[in-house]
Amino acid sequence: MKHPHLFALLLSTTAVSAHVTLDQPAAQAGSSYRATFKIGHGCDGAPTKVVVVTLPEGLRGAKPMPKPGWTLTTTRRPLRAPYDNHGKSVTDELAEVRWAANGEANYLPDAWYDEFVVRTGLPVEPGTLWFGVRQICTQGEWNWSEKPSATTPTPRAPAIKLTVTPAPSTEHAH
Repeated sequence: MKHPHLFALLLSTTAVSAHVTLDQPAAQAGSSYRATFKIGHGCDGAPTKVVVVTLPEGLRGAKPMPKPGWTLTTTRRPLRAPYDNHGKSVTDELAEVRWAANGEANYLPDAWYDEFVVRTGLPVEPGTLWFGVRQICTQGEWNWSEKPSATTPTPRAPAIKLTVTPAPSTEHAH
Protein backbone atom coordinates (compact mmCIF):
# COMPACT_ATOMS: atom_id res chain seq x y z
CA MET A 1 0.00 0.00 0.00
CA LYS A 2 1.29 3.46 -0.91
CA HIS A 3 0.09 5.28 2.24
CA PRO A 4 -0.21 2.81 5.16
CA HIS A 5 -0.64 5.66 7.71
CA LEU A 6 -3.69 6.96 5.83
CA PHE A 7 -5.20 3.46 5.82
CA ALA A 8 -4.64 3.12 9.60
CA LEU A 9 -6.24 6.53 10.17
CA LEU A 10 -9.29 5.54 8.11
CA LEU A 11 -9.65 2.29 10.06
CA SER A 12 -9.43 4.04 13.43
CA THR A 13 -11.96 6.68 12.36
CA THR A 14 -14.40 3.99 11.27
CA ALA A 15 -14.01 2.05 14.54
CA VAL A 16 -14.67 5.14 16.65
CA SER A 17 -17.85 6.11 14.79
CA ALA A 18 -19.19 2.55 14.60
CA HIS A 19 -21.35 2.33 17.73
CA VAL A 20 -24.90 2.84 18.91
CA THR A 21 -25.90 6.51 18.94
CA LEU A 22 -28.89 8.64 19.88
CA ASP A 23 -30.70 10.52 17.13
CA GLN A 24 -30.91 13.57 19.46
CA PRO A 25 -27.96 13.54 21.93
CA ALA A 26 -29.26 16.53 23.94
CA ALA A 27 -32.69 17.56 25.27
CA GLN A 28 -34.19 20.03 27.75
CA ALA A 29 -34.72 19.11 31.40
CA GLY A 30 -38.34 18.30 32.24
CA SER A 31 -39.29 17.73 28.60
CA SER A 32 -40.77 14.73 26.83
CA TYR A 33 -38.00 12.93 24.95
CA ARG A 34 -37.96 10.36 22.15
CA ALA A 35 -34.81 8.29 22.68
CA THR A 36 -34.03 6.84 19.26
CA PHE A 37 -31.13 4.37 19.46
CA LYS A 38 -29.50 4.01 16.04
CA ILE A 39 -27.89 0.60 15.33
CA GLY A 40 -25.48 0.99 12.43
CA HIS A 41 -23.77 -2.42 12.28
CA GLY A 42 -23.75 -5.94 13.67
CA CYS A 43 -20.92 -7.78 15.44
CA ASP A 44 -17.91 -8.23 13.16
CA GLY A 45 -20.17 -9.08 10.21
CA ALA A 46 -22.79 -11.08 12.15
CA PRO A 47 -26.43 -9.87 12.18
CA THR A 48 -28.08 -8.44 15.30
CA LYS A 49 -30.81 -10.59 16.85
CA VAL A 50 -31.42 -8.88 20.25
CA VAL A 51 -31.16 -5.27 21.46
CA VAL A 52 -31.38 -4.58 25.22
CA VAL A 53 -31.51 -0.98 26.48
CA THR A 54 -30.84 -0.30 30.17
CA LEU A 55 -32.41 3.01 31.17
CA PRO A 56 -30.85 5.38 33.70
CA GLU A 57 -32.76 6.13 36.90
CA GLY A 58 -34.95 9.23 37.05
CA LEU A 59 -36.85 8.97 33.78
CA ARG A 60 -40.61 9.37 34.07
CA GLY A 61 -43.28 7.39 32.26
CA ALA A 62 -40.88 5.65 29.85
CA LYS A 63 -42.61 3.61 27.14
CA PRO A 64 -40.89 1.51 24.45
CA MET A 65 -42.03 1.44 20.83
CA PRO A 66 -42.80 -2.03 19.47
CA LYS A 67 -41.13 -3.17 16.22
CA PRO A 68 -42.80 -5.44 13.69
CA GLY A 69 -40.96 -8.78 13.61
CA TRP A 70 -39.48 -8.30 17.09
CA THR A 71 -40.80 -9.40 20.51
CA LEU A 72 -40.73 -6.62 23.09
CA THR A 73 -40.27 -7.34 26.81
CA THR A 74 -39.61 -4.96 29.71
CA THR A 75 -38.26 -5.04 33.26
CA ARG A 76 -39.25 -2.54 35.96
CA ARG A 77 -37.49 -1.42 39.17
CA PRO A 78 -38.85 0.24 42.33
CA LEU A 79 -38.38 3.99 42.69
CA ARG A 80 -36.33 5.39 45.57
CA ALA A 81 -39.10 7.94 46.14
CA PRO A 82 -42.60 7.52 44.64
CA TYR A 83 -44.20 10.49 42.88
CA ASP A 84 -47.73 11.56 42.00
CA ASN A 85 -48.91 11.42 38.38
CA HIS A 86 -52.42 12.84 37.89
CA GLY A 87 -53.54 11.65 41.32
CA LYS A 88 -51.98 8.19 41.03
CA SER A 89 -48.90 7.19 43.05
CA VAL A 90 -46.06 5.90 40.83
CA THR A 91 -43.81 3.47 42.72
CA ASP A 92 -41.71 1.92 39.94
CA GLU A 93 -40.09 2.80 36.62
CA LEU A 94 -39.00 1.13 33.43
CA ALA A 95 -35.48 -0.26 33.92
CA GLU A 96 -34.82 -2.31 30.79
CA VAL A 97 -36.31 -2.82 27.33
CA ARG A 98 -35.52 -5.90 25.24
CA TRP A 99 -36.32 -6.36 21.55
CA ALA A 100 -35.69 -9.90 20.23
CA ALA A 101 -36.02 -10.74 16.55
CA ASN A 102 -38.76 -13.28 15.80
CA GLY A 103 -36.50 -15.61 13.84
CA GLU A 104 -33.74 -15.32 11.27
CA ALA A 105 -35.90 -13.48 8.73
CA ASN A 106 -36.13 -10.55 11.19
CA TYR A 107 -32.44 -10.31 12.14
CA LEU A 108 -30.80 -6.95 11.44
CA PRO A 109 -28.01 -7.71 8.91
CA ASP A 110 -24.59 -6.18 9.57
CA ALA A 111 -24.87 -4.06 6.40
CA TRP A 112 -28.26 -2.60 7.39
CA TYR A 113 -29.34 0.13 9.79
CA ASP A 114 -32.31 0.32 12.16
CA GLU A 115 -33.66 2.28 15.13
CA PHE A 116 -35.09 1.24 18.50
CA VAL A 117 -37.23 3.81 20.33
CA VAL A 118 -38.26 4.63 23.92
CA ARG A 119 -40.37 7.72 24.75
CA THR A 120 -39.87 9.19 28.22
CA GLY A 121 -40.05 12.25 30.43
CA LEU A 122 -36.68 13.70 31.39
CA PRO A 123 -35.64 14.74 34.91
CA VAL A 124 -36.21 18.40 35.82
CA GLU A 125 -32.52 18.83 36.72
CA PRO A 126 -29.93 19.21 33.93
CA GLY A 127 -27.05 16.76 33.78
CA THR A 128 -25.80 13.71 31.94
CA LEU A 129 -27.71 10.45 31.57
CA TRP A 130 -26.08 7.22 30.41
CA PHE A 131 -27.94 4.43 28.63
CA GLY A 132 -26.43 0.96 28.29
CA VAL A 133 -27.20 -0.93 25.07
CA ARG A 134 -26.41 -4.61 24.73
CA GLN A 135 -26.37 -5.73 21.10
CA ILE A 136 -26.50 -9.53 20.79
CA CYS A 137 -25.65 -10.99 17.40
CA THR A 138 -25.78 -14.48 15.90
CA GLN A 139 -22.05 -14.61 16.69
CA GLY A 140 -20.70 -12.34 19.40
CA GLU A 141 -22.11 -9.23 21.01
CA TRP A 142 -21.37 -5.63 21.93
CA ASN A 143 -22.13 -4.26 25.37
CA TRP A 144 -22.23 -0.48 24.82
CA SER A 145 -22.04 0.48 28.51
CA GLU A 146 -18.56 1.83 29.27
CA LYS A 147 -18.52 5.37 30.66
CA PRO A 148 -15.51 7.59 30.00
CA SER A 149 -13.10 7.90 32.94
CA ALA A 150 -9.71 9.40 33.70
CA THR A 151 -8.05 6.09 32.77
CA THR A 152 -10.26 5.41 29.73
CA PRO A 153 -11.34 8.75 28.22
CA THR A 154 -12.42 7.02 24.97
CA PRO A 155 -13.97 3.63 25.82
CA ARG A 156 -13.99 0.84 23.22
CA ALA A 157 -17.75 0.23 23.75
CA PRO A 158 -19.06 3.58 25.02
CA ALA A 159 -22.37 3.92 26.83
CA ILE A 160 -24.89 6.15 25.08
CA LYS A 161 -24.77 9.69 26.49
CA LEU A 162 -27.73 12.05 26.71
CA THR A 163 -27.01 15.63 27.80
CA VAL A 164 -29.99 17.06 29.68
CA THR A 165 -29.78 20.83 29.19
CA PRO A 166 -31.35 23.47 31.46
CA ALA A 167 -34.95 24.32 30.67
CA PRO A 168 -35.45 27.89 29.47
CA SER A 169 -36.24 30.37 32.20
CA THR A 170 -39.89 31.38 32.46
CA GLU A 171 -38.87 34.81 33.74
CA HIS A 172 -38.27 37.59 31.25
CA ALA A 173 -36.21 40.73 31.55
CA HIS A 174 -37.77 44.21 31.52
